Amino acid sequence: MKVIELKESVTASNEADAERLRAKMKQEGVLLVNVMSSPGSGKTTLLSALIRDSRETKLKIGVLEADIASDVDAAAVEKLGARSIQAHTDGMCHMDAGMTARALEEMGTKDLDVIFLENVGNLICPAEFDTGSGLNLMILSVPEGDDKPLKYPLMFETSDALVITKTDAMPYFDFDAKRCAERVRKLNPDIRIFPVSAVTGDGMPELEHWLAAKISDWQTGASPAKR
Repeated sequence: MKVIELKESVTASNEADAERLRAKMKQEGVLLVNVMSSPGSGKTTLLSALIRDSRETKLKIGVLEADIASDVDAAAVEKLGARSIQAHTDGMCHMDAGMTARALEEMGTKDLDVIFLENVGNLICPAEFDTGSGLNLMILSVPEGDDKPLKYPLMFETSDALVITKTDAMPYFDFDAKRCAERVRKLNPDIRIFPVSAVTGDGMPELEHWLAAKISDWQTGASPAKR
């Protein structure tokens, strides 16, 4: 497993960097999915389940793990057989397009169908920076509560899909899924919402079917998506 040290992009325009990276990934036929959430929401557990299930779907998955320090998540992903790289962000609370492009160059994108960028864990900074992704996916876990759309609206506004994780813990927490969905859709009427449990497998087929369709669209001619 390779670890790369990154600093904030030196390019003045992150938007221009993002458009260049998006076009490059589009040309290569590799969908970059920017995965954002709080620490402990279950990002790595969800990605691990997607990787295990990809053995049946034959999707070729890569994972770019972004953290301030450590390589715990990348090591866990690599054990499952996915191509991975660990990016240390030198204290930065997010990835931008320039940093993402450098990490992808180090990891290599050849022969992959999809690359998941597991962004630095928080609900503020990652939503403010376009990474050059073709798809933005946000994770909210049941223990975090259904009020997060009220507190961090930009994260929900900029995401194409919301995955509500740890639904197997629903009986033990005051989480109203209907109320959460209503709050999210007021911010983003077009967002897709997937309640899942990576532990029990509940909801995973629906999420995987949607992702597979998005990958197919990306590879067969859909225009590069903006954040």
